[in-house]
Amino acid sequence: MATIAEERTVHALLEERARRFGARPFLYFRDKVFGYSDLDAAASRVARGFQQLGTKKGNRVAVMLSNRPEFLFTTFGLCKIGAIEVPINAAHRGYLLAYMLRQAECSAIVIEADLVPALAEVIAELPALEHVVVLDGARTTAPVAGKVVRSWASLIADDAPYHPVPVSWSDPFVVMFTSGTTGPSKGAVLPHNYAVHMAEIVSEIAGYGPSDCLYNALPLFHGNAKLLSTMPALYSGARMVLAERFSATQFWDDVRRYGATEFNYIGGILQILLKAEARSDDTDHSLRLLFGAGAAPGVYEAFERRFGVTLLEGYGMSEIGLPLLGTFAERKPGTCGKPHHDYDVKLVDDDGMEVGDGTVGELLVRPKRPWSMLLGYYNMAEKTVAAWQDLWFHTGDYLLRDGDGFFVFVDRKKDAIRRRGENISSWEVEHILAGHPAVLECAAIPVRSELGEDEVMVCVVPRPGRSLAAPELASWCEAHMARFMVPRYVRFVDCLPKTPTERVQKYRLREEGITADTWDREAAAAPAERTADARAP
Repeated sequence: MATIAEERTVHALLEERARRFGARPFLYFRDKVFGYSDLDAAASRVARGFQQLGTKKGNRVAVMLSNRPEFLFTTFGLCKIGAIEVPINAAHRGYLLAYMLRQAECSAIVIEADLVPALAEVIAELPALEHVVVLDGARTTAPVAGKVVRSWASLIADDAPYHPVPVSWSDPFVVMFTSGTTGPSKGAVLPHNYAVHMAEIVSEIAGYGPSDCLYNALPLFHGNAKLLSTMPALYSGARMVLAERFSATQFWDDVRRYGATEFNYIGGILQILLKAEARSDDTDHSLRLLFGAGAAPGVYEAFERRFGVTLLEGYGMSEIGLPLLGTFAERKPGTCGKPHHDYDVKLVDDDGMEVGDGTVGELLVRPKRPWSMLLGYYNMAEKTVAAWQDLWFHTGDYLLRDGDGFFVFVDRKKDAIRRRGENISSWEVEHILAGHPAVLECAAIPVRSELGEDEVMVCVVPRPGRSLAAPELASWCEAHMARFMVPRYVRFVDCLPKTPTERVQKYRLREEGITADTWDREAAAAPAERTADARAP
C-alpha cells in the first residue's frame, strides 16, 4: 500500500490516472490525440532512455523546447526516475543561457535542432553538461564538441521497463528559474507535492471535471502552463489542448474546434482579444471560464459582458503557488481575491510590522500544508535565508487589503519588469547591455504598455568619446538576448541619478518616464536614427 508521500508525486498521479482512464483522450496537439495511457507509456520510455544515459535521482536535466508533446513526455519521464527538470526559455541565448545551465549544474539537455547553435555558442562554459538530446533532425557532434549527442528517437527506442526508484512528495521535481531582481535569476527548487497541491487548488476553485477541456497556449517552460493547466487537467480527469503559442486570430477557432471550456490568460491577452472587431457570434463558444491575473477593472467587466464568460483572478509566484484567489462565490474586479485556506498571509511595513486595511504593505506568505512551497533557491543558500526572514516568505510585492477582505496588487518592491507575460530581470538586461563596447553604464526600468503590464526602457550613458545610435543598440540587443527582453525604449543620458552610496535611483527615472528625447523602437513615426554624442558623466 503506497504511503501519502509516495502517492503525492507528479508521476504517481499520472500513473494512477492512466490506470483509471486508459486510452481516453488527454492531450490534443495539432491533429494528434494522446490518451492518458499514451502519455504514461511515452514518459516511461523517456525514463528508460535517461537511465541508459546514466541519469540518476537528483541529477538536473535541462529542457529547451517549444510547446510540443515531447516536452510533457520529458517532464513526466524525469519525474519517474527522480531526476530534476530545469525548463529553459527557448528564446534564451548567450550569457543568460549559459548562466542558467551552469547555475543549475545540468548534466544533460533536451533541445530542438534549431536551438543547438545557441547552445554551441556557450558550450565551452558548461563543463558539467555531458549529454545533448536533439529533436527534429540528426546533428553531428561538431556543434557541441566534447558532448555526447543523441537523437530523440534513439533516446526512446528501448521499450524495456525503466527501473523504479523511490521518490517522495518532498523530493524536488523541477528547478524553475524566476526573474532576477537585484541579482541573477534564482532557481526555485519545487517539490513534487507542490505540483499536486497546485492541481488540487486550481481544480477546486475552477470546478474542473472530466467534461472540461483546458486550452493551453502558454509556454511549457513557464510554471503557469505546467502547474496551472497540465497538472489540474490531469488531476481532474479533463482534456487539454496544447497550442504552439497564443494566436489572437486562431484562438476562437481553436476553442470551438476542441470544445475548450477554460483558458489561462496572462499579460495583455484580454486586451488583445477585446480589440478585435465585435462579431454577432462572440458568445457562440464553449468557454465557461478564464483564469488569470492583472485584468483592469474596466477590461474585466467588458470581457465578461462581450464574450459571456466568467473571469477568476488570483496572485501567485513560482516560489509560493497561489495564496490569493477569487472564487465563483467571492470575486471582485481589480483584486487578487482572498487568502486560500492552505496559506497564512499578512501585509507588513518596511519594519516588519503588520498593517491594517487600506494600507500598502509587503505580502508575506507561509504554507499550512507540508511540501507545498519552494524548498529553496538552488545553490543560493543566502538568498533562501533572506527570502524566509522571520519564517515568512517575503514576496517583494506591495499589496493592500480593502475593507471587504480582498487583496489588491499595488506595485513590485522587487526590481523586475513584466512584459507580455514574461518576467524580465532589469539586472540581467543591464548586465547584457554593459557588454556593448560603447555603453558606460545603463539602467533598465518598466514603463506602462498600452496592452497592460510593462515595456522595457533603458537609460544609457555612452562611453566618453563614443557615439551610439539607438537603432544600432537595439539591433545589438536582438543578437544578445531573448526577443522579449529587447528594450522598446532607449534614452541616452549624461549620467544616472544615484544615491551617495552610488546606487542608481531608479524611481527618479521611472518618474521621468518616456521623455521627448526617448527613442521608440515600435513607433511608426520614430526617427530612423537618434544618436547620442557621449559626454563624460
